[in-house]
Amino acid sequence: MKRPFKTRIKTLKIDGIDVGAREDETLLELAQENDIFIPTLCHLEGVHDIGGCRLCLVEVKGTNKLLPACMTYAEEGMEVTTNSERLQMYRRQVLDLLFSERNHVCSVCVSNGHCELQWLAGKLGISHVGVPYLYPQLSVDASHRFYIYDPNRCILCTRCVRVCDEIEGAHTWDVMGRGTDCLIISDLNQPWGTSDTCTRCGKCVQVCPTGALFHKTKAVAEMEKRRDFLPYLRTMREGRK
Repeated sequence: MKRPFKTRIKTLKIDGIDVGAREDETLLELAQENDIFIPTLCHLEGVHDIGGCRLCLVEVKGTNKLLPACMTYAEEGMEVTTNSERLQMYRRQVLDLLFSERNHVCSVCVSNGHCELQWLAGKLGISHVGVPYLYPQLSVDASHRFYIYDPNRCILCTRCVRVCDEIEGAHTWDVMGRGTDCLIISDLNQPWGTSDTCTRCGKCVQVCPTGALFHKTKAVAEMEKRRDFLPYLRTMREGRK
């Protein structure tokens, strides 16, 4: 939940660069405003952050802990490092675990070439996975008239859950289970096509960073996502309150 807006400006350093920030501004937002790259998969402009993917971890002088940039607010005099050998190691380990936990086979995926997980792997220099694969056998839900949900390609970022709840107001999606047994489910774990709450808006499909949610009409490498509508819808929704 964001803090109430305040006009007070704080000054801090990110990677040695002096920047000014509002009190309600996170380090991730501040870095993006100043064209400083911090990787993330669960962050989505227009919905609240959860700090789930742990890819946006940064170093802050004075603490040995790595802090999620999307959940850490700017403070006066902060000295933040966004790219170090330690951070690169942790980020590659996170991606290793994401790839190994489910079945991400890029060559046969509808989002091949348009996948954020795939793009980040290339960006961070991941050429192979260094931990054993779990190879889960998860059932694909093709019961919906327009869309398909393949949990084998899901990274549990919960973007679909948050956009369905906060933007569409339907809350069709939620999370069931713990650890590697976690699954995104529709309603009370019923087939998506039988959901009474789904409005068929497709917002969840558009914000999915991988090929876990896609149109039935799309084949390999054809599923491009567009999410430029989110900030606008968020503003309109808040304006009606």
